[in-house]
Parts: sequence; C-alpha cells; structure tokens
Amino acid sequence: MDQKTIISETDKYYLPVFARYQVAFTHGKGCYLYDTEGNAYLDFLAGIAVNALGYAHPVLVKAISEQAGKLMHCSNLYYTDIQAKAVKVISEVTGFDKVFISNSGAEANEGAMKLARKYGIGKNPNKYKIISANHSFHGRTFDTLAATGNPHYQEGYGPLPAGHEFVAYGDLAALEAMMSEDVCAVLLEPIQGEGGVHVPPEGYLAGVRALCDKYDALLIYDEIQTGVGRTGKWFAYMLSGVKPDIITFAKGIGGGFPLGGFAVDDKYAKVFAPGDHGSTFGGNALACAAIFAALTAMKAENIPEKVAKKGAYFKDKLKELQAKYSDKVVDVRGEGLILGMELTKPGREVAEACLADKVIINCTSVNVLRFVPPLITSEEEIDIVIATLDKALAKF
Repeated sequence: MDQKTIISETDKYYLPVFARYQVAFTHGKGCYLYDTEGNAYLDFLAGIAVNALGYAHPVLVKAISEQAGKLMHCSNLYYTDIQAKAVKVISEVTGFDKVFISNSGAEANEGAMKLARKYGIGKNPNKYKIISANHSFHGRTFDTLAATGNPHYQEGYGPLPAGHEFVAYGDLAALEAMMSEDVCAVLLEPIQGEGGVHVPPEGYLAGVRALCDKYDALLIYDEIQTGVGRTGKWFAYMLSGVKPDIITFAKGIGGGFPLGGFAVDDKYAKVFAPGDHGSTFGGNALACAAIFAALTAMKAENIPEKVAKKGAYFKDKLKELQAKYSDKVVDVRGEGLILGMELTKPGREVAEACLADKVIINCTSVNVLRFVPPLITSEEEIDIVIATLDKALAKF
C-alpha cells in the first residue's frame, strides 16, 4: 500500500486514540526507519524507548524466528527451557532474585502494586495506601491510571480505584508528612520520563528508602523507561545505589518485542502464593526468546557502558544548543540516553520541523523535547540530530 492508503485505511478502522504524524513506515534497519517511498528517517524515539537494539538486529531477528518455528506459547502450568534462560538473565541484570514476566509495562506495575497491597494488608487491614509522585506516568489500566500523578490521563473515567495519594517529586519533606503505618508502598520513577525527564535531587532516593524502611512500606521503582541500559547502568537505581524492594521493567527488555515484568528479592517473593497472580500470555516462549537474545546481545556488546559515554557526549551537545538559544531553551537534563530539553513554550512544532528533515524526536509534557534513541546509536548520528535540532530551534 502507498502512504495515502495506509493512512486512510488506518483512520477508517483504528480507534482515534493517537494523534499521529502523517507518515507511514514499512521497515527499519539500525537506527533508521523507512517510509513507503524509501525515505530514511533517523529515529531518536525508538518506539518510545523500546527498540534498544534498533531495528532488525540480527541476533534478535534470528532468535525470534527460530523460536517461532519451535514453540510460541505454552501455559505457565508447565516449564520451558527458554523461560528458564530468560528469567536467569533478567535476575542477573536487575540484581533481584525472583522475576515475573507480563505482557506490558502497565501489567508490570499492576503486579508490583498487587504484591505491595498483599504485603501491607497481611500486616494491617488498613495498610493499603500507595504514594506516587505528581507528573508521574505508570500506565493506562484503571489502577495504574489511579497511580499516575497527572489528571490529564484520568479525566472522563469516573471514580478510579481508591488508596492512591500523590506527592511532589523530589520533595522529601512532603513525602515524610504523608507517610504513615497505612502506607504499603511508595511508587516512583527514578527518573521521570513521560512527565518531562525529571532527575531527582541528590539524596532524595536515599531519603525515600529510609522512610519506607521506617514505616515498613515497600519501595517500588518503575523502571519501564529507565531500565535496560538506558541511563548508562543496567537499571537507574544503580546510579544512586539505592535499591528498591520491587522493580518493574518493560520497553527495552525484549529489544522491541512487547512484554514487561517485575522483580523482587527472596524476602518478598513468598508474599504471592500459587494462584495469587498470573498471566496467560506472560512469559510465553516467543517473548522469552526475545528477552534472552536482547539481554545477551547487550551484555556481549557492553551496551550500558557505551550508553554512558554516548549520553555524556549527547548531553554536552544539547547544552551547547541551550547556551546558543538561551531565550528558547530552559534546561537540559537526564542521564545516559534518556535526555530532555525543556523549552520556553510548547515544542510540538520543533518535533514537526525535525520530522520534516527526516529526524524523529518526541515532545512530552507539552514543552520538553525527549530523546530516547536506540542504545546502539553513534556519535555521528547524534551529530545529525544536533544539526537538525539547531536548524529547528533557529526558526522556533
């Protein structure tokens, strides 16, 4: 199909829940996407931090193709060899003992909150409150919406599940004032992604850890966007050394294959008994093949260390643009290859200008340009993005 037909057929049959750009892609290779006319677009969104290994990575393609020819799905009532391999490598890179595999990030956060609730209510029937942060994003199911600190995503859905409270991100005193024996968990992104790439102040996460310990509340890190090498460490909690009780993951964990999950240490693994949680499709053989291939390839290519270096290079270049356009750029922040550039006004026109020049970036939280490219990107590709952004900002 040509681009016009693809767009018209999609609009005719797909629910109108996405504000799409008027371009249709057919395939990708490395860090590039190709449209119906063969034009190459340098992609610094990566499916919103999903395609960690870019497009058509040979190791990942081979693993998924071979697994599809053997076994795609088998009930979790039985064992599979590929799931055993996948959960072992997840444990190794996360630093946690036990793993649950789901189908999405929202499901991962649901599972983590269920575990925290069961832990809390097992101690005290009123210990069910979960505190999360303003400007957070944790998913689009009812309970993850209830835990998301942005009214925009909640409007029009009526009463959401009870037991969720919100606090300013990075404000330890405000969190301390809200803590009580009725809190079962604090749910945070170690770097807020959708909310505008906000990095917590020094010592904040350690302070949150101490408050959770004091009130016997579980600390949950939503690392769906920050995990799997994106910050220059395997997971963002490793930047501060402040380990949570539960970590959730998705996006890059399968290199582009849709899945998610969460991990805990043995201390909390037995909060769930058989039948307390589950998933028909979670941990299916095809997903596990993607996990094992993606993480094994990232380990072999030493991706986190390379991301740290490329991220520092990229951040410096963005800061040079900030200095050049100080009247238009408020801030540059982030770690590794999750970076944000805050503008003085809504930034969609900048993203559109870049797209017109065949570079894909994203604007989130109205006025923050977000850069979450494939982790395999090069300094040469970063330079292309900087030059394109320079041109767009000059006209902004």
